[in-house]
Amino acid sequence: MKARSLKLWAALVLPLASVSGARAQSSDAATSMSKGINPALMAKATAGNADAELYIGFSYQEGKGVSQSYAQAAVWYRKSAEQGNADAQSVLGTLYRKGQGVPQDYAQAALWWRKAAEQGEMFAQSFLGDAYNLGRGVPKDYTQAAVWYRKAAEQGEPLAQSDLGLLYEEGKGVPQDYAEAYFWLDLAVAQETQEELETDLGYRNDAAKKLTPEELMKVQERARKWFENHPAKPQ
Repeated sequence: MKARSLKLWAALVLPLASVSGARAQSSDAATSMSKGINPALMAKATAGNADAELYIGFSYQEGKGVSQSYAQAAVWYRKSAEQGNADAQSVLGTLYRKGQGVPQDYAQAALWWRKAAEQGEMFAQSFLGDAYNLGRGVPKDYTQAAVWYRKAAEQGEPLAQSDLGLLYEEGKGVPQDYAEAYFWLDLAVAQETQEELETDLGYRNDAAKKLTPEELMKVQERARKWFENHPAKPQ
């Protein structure tokens, strides 16, 4: 299990057009952030629009148009999260894990991740897998870790794919299966950063050594077909 960082820029910026009542281009959105929070957007957040609350929380978290404040970020994320916004729930859980703007509380982190994960938010699913893998905020349970890693991995989250592969390699929470280990690790290494790649290449190659040439060829074909059916999303 490796460290994660949320990649929610698109999830936080793209709703800007709908909540502000304008179909702004991404460049316009970036410009508005540099000049401060749009008053109409703040008005919508104050009136209880969950997407606008999410965006205001992100603005405070990153110091975009306002003075950076994790405490204020947590306030706005909570408002959105309590309305059921999965992105806000996921980020609020991460603030609790890190103790940013709120007291560090692994149980609260897991609680909010679960709410988001049950709505299909893949980063929250991956984080909840971490919680079960480490026993932070929930009892340690490799079977549950595998369940939540799999949900995120099937959506293409590379660190969840890596961690699921490792569980298969070690036989934790799932039957030991080197072909499954290779499959998930192979998907992960195709998407990871250089630092993550070097580590997971080693794990993947270890799994490959446990397979016959025929088994290896079969699982490599399976991975190839997975990528054909899950094309990379445009950046």
